[in-house]
Amino acid sequence: MNGIATILEYLNAVPAWYLATSVDGQPHVRPFSFAAEEHGRIWFCTATTKDVWEELLENQRFEATSWWPGHGWLILRGKAGLEDLVGEEVRAAGYEHLESLGEHYDGPHDETLVFFSVEEPQAWICNHDEWAPVEL
Repeated sequence: MNGIATILEYLNAVPAWYLATSVDGQPHVRPFSFAAEEHGRIWFCTATTKDVWEELLENQRFEATSWWPGHGWLILRGKAGLEDLVGEEVRAAGYEHLESLGEHYDGPHDETLVFFSVEEPQAWICNHDEWAPVEL
């Protein structure tokens, strides 16, 4: 499997996928829909005003899953890299994506927009019979 490209293909092949955090032993799942690659890392975009960001500040571990009909599903585990280091292209793409969902920000550099990366990633492509590791 082709690592980051495979993961992004699964995440971007569907309108939304799910990211889970856990705080105080209680899992929290929510839909996400933006993922991009830059500097050999996968990046997600959210806002500092959202619960997911507060939860990641408290516990950086998360898991994401995406079911791509006819291809199985992806499981991605990792730790949120909270240092926002994305360049202009990914920042603009994240901003435009969130705006297309009906969210409103004062441009790609709005102080509430934040990008986090996947650190210590582990991934599998799964079906009902097996979990095939994705080399990262």
